[in-house]
Amino acid sequence: MKRYSLAVDSLKDEEKAEWHRVGQRMLKICQAASDKGVGVLIDAEETWIQDPVDVLTILMMEQFNRERAIVYNTVQLYRHDRLAFLHDSLEAAGKRNFILGAKLVRGAYMEKERKRAGELGYPSPIQPDKEATDRDYNAGVALCIEHIDRIALILASHNEYSNLLATQLLRQKSLPSDHLHIHFSQLYGMSDHITFNLAKAGFSVSKYLPFGPIGDVVPYLMRRAQENSSVAGQTGRELGLIRKELKRRKG
Repeated sequence: MKRYSLAVDSLKDEEKAEWHRVGQRMLKICQAASDKGVGVLIDAEETWIQDPVDVLTILMMEQFNRERAIVYNTVQLYRHDRLAFLHDSLEAAGKRNFILGAKLVRGAYMEKERKRAGELGYPSPIQPDKEATDRDYNAGVALCIEHIDRIALILASHNEYSNLLATQLLRQKSLPSDHLHIHFSQLYGMSDHITFNLAKAGFSVSKYLPFGPIGDVVPYLMRRAQENSSVAGQTGRELGLIRKELKRRKG
C-alpha cells in the first residue's frame, strides 16, 4: 500500500482525478452489492494492468468484507509471483481484519504476456511450464482451505484433480460441503461432469455464463477453450462422457 500511495502521488493532476473517479465508481458498485447481499468478482487482467486492480480490490475488501465476503479478487496462478501474492493478501486480511475473497484461476494471457516480455526485454511473468502452474494452483487451494476462516474461496477450474483436492481437504478438516467460504464454478458448456458431481455431493457450485458484445465474448471463450484443452486428455474424456450419456438416454 505504501508503493500504491507513492505511485498515486506521482500522477499528474488529471490522472489523479481519473483515478479518483475509478475508485468512486468501484465504491458505488461494491456498496450496491453489499446492500443486496451479492458478491462482486473483480476479473484479472494482464500484468501491466493488474497492480492498480489489486490495490483497488484490497481497498474495497477492507471496507466491505468485514462480516462476509462481498468483494473477490482473481488470482492467476500461471504467473510465478501469484502464490506469494496470495500469501501477502492473506497477511493483509489478518492485519486489517477483513475476509479475503479469492477466486483462483490458472490464467488466460500466456502467449500475450510472453510475447510482450520478449519484445520489451523483461523477464516473463509466466510459469516455466504447466507443472509449475498446477503446483502453485493446488498450493493456493490448500492455503485457502487451511485458512478458510479468513479466506472465502471460489475455485474456478476445469481441472479434475484441483477440484477433487479441494473436496478431500475439506473432508480432512471435517468441514461441511456447503461451507459459506467455498464455492466451485465452471464455464457453461465445459466440464459438466465436474459441476454435476460436485452439486450431487452437496457442494456449492455454479455455471458461469459470459455475455456481452461479440467482439469481447468470443476472444474470452477462445481463451477458456485453449485453457481447457491444455489439460491432457480432458477434452477427449468430456466427449466420451457426452457420447456415453447420449447412448444411455437412447436406451
